[in-house]
Amino acid sequence: MAQVRTRFAPSPTGFMHLGGLRTALYCYLFTRKHDGKFILRIEDTDQERYVEGATDVIYDTLRGCGIHWDEGPDIGGPVAPYIQSERKDSYLPFAKQLIESGDAYYCFCTKEDLAHRREAVEKEGGTWKYDKHCLRLTSEEIQEKLDAGIPYVIRQNTPTTGDSSFDDLVYGHIAAPNDTLDDMVLIKADGMPTYNFANVVDDHTMGITHVIRGMEYLSSTPKYNLLYKALGFPIPEYIHLPTVMRDSKHKLSKRDGDAYYSDFIKKGYLTEALINYLALVGWNPGDEREFFTMEELIDAFSVEGISKSPAIFNTNKLTWFNAEYIRRMDPDDYFEMAKPWFNQALSGSIQDVRRLAELMQSRTEVFSGIPEMIAFFRERPEIDPELYVNKKQKSSAESTPEALALSVSLLEGVSDWTETNIHEALLSGIKEAGMKNGTVLWPLRIALTGQMSTPGGAIEIAYLLGREETFRRLMSAMDQLTA
Repeated sequence: MAQVRTRFAPSPTGFMHLGGLRTALYCYLFTRKHDGKFILRIEDTDQERYVEGATDVIYDTLRGCGIHWDEGPDIGGPVAPYIQSERKDSYLPFAKQLIESGDAYYCFCTKEDLAHRREAVEKEGGTWKYDKHCLRLTSEEIQEKLDAGIPYVIRQNTPTTGDSSFDDLVYGHIAAPNDTLDDMVLIKADGMPTYNFANVVDDHTMGITHVIRGMEYLSSTPKYNLLYKALGFPIPEYIHLPTVMRDSKHKLSKRDGDAYYSDFIKKGYLTEALINYLALVGWNPGDEREFFTMEELIDAFSVEGISKSPAIFNTNKLTWFNAEYIRRMDPDDYFEMAKPWFNQALSGSIQDVRRLAELMQSRTEVFSGIPEMIAFFRERPEIDPELYVNKKQKSSAESTPEALALSVSLLEGVSDWTETNIHEALLSGIKEAGMKNGTVLWPLRIALTGQMSTPGGAIEIAYLLGREETFRRLMSAMDQLTA
């Protein structure tokens, strides 16, 4: 078997879409599993959609995700260049070869001509495809137009009878009647190849053995195969991937902020968690495992595990993955990643950020959720008196004033404001007073934070707030109760 050669061929049109990233991931996993070569090719033939800096975004995203290429624009390789616009001169000779064999032809129709004929067909209830108008031109007429410098495109001459078929390693045997295939443009009026033509030529000249791409290209593949055959190229193996969807009816969308890799990184998701989850969106390892390193993914990956059905990208499931990855982080790494989010919310309002990180790590699902969770440190929200009532903690509206007064008297005796000293003073004092811990500590937590759910309990919160702020909040809470 020849060495496996695959390619990931994104267009530099902006940020990396999650569907594209998953294609790159599967392509990489498949290639590494088979000890092959993974090629990065930049497909920039659509110059109108080109975005400055987008190629660097592609590089940074892939490398950041642990997806490394063996050949590409930045590192070179035996079939350079790896940017399509730099290969421009290589396509026209193949297009002219197709013209000579009758598998392509010059088309001089203007946009206005095409729009008029399309409108007429659709008015009659038909479905428009190019009507081979220019295929009927004589060689003399064609030469006359060429000599006159009339703009043209080169179109594929698809057969009108029979069918074209291929075998896909995921979807099986697929056939399309030739009379449904359009005569797609191969070379545009500006001399640039279309994506459809360039990818066929490039895949052949780069020795690509397996084409791995989204299932949206299934309908175009019969036309590609006609080109392969007409040019005498060997046809690669095809692996088409199920579409990544938000749910059964909706695709991921830029508007909803769930379409791009960068969307999730900005929200504070970990790349490792995102890649692990994305691998499982459309692929199953065949067992119950869910957590994988990249090396484990390479070892487990197989085409047989790829689903035919649309793959649902469940953000809630990703969040669960992310929370698990955060819990497993080295505490120092967590602290470094959390610091910017702490700084955003705290503005220096606590005395021990490292201790806060220890309390927060097990509670953090997504880093962007940190500011809201700890906003009470900077400013305690207005206290709802109903929060003091907690049957489980033996706390009631009637017991709260006494509990807060006891907290004040016990904490007044703590001169060295450490968590250990606060803990000792409160728990020993509560026991001596003959009260339940929850009866005192629950209303203390509410008085200090104004909310039921906090990182750590009353003792940790009091320590983090510091002595002065703790007493300020306690007195304010007691004043509110007597108002």
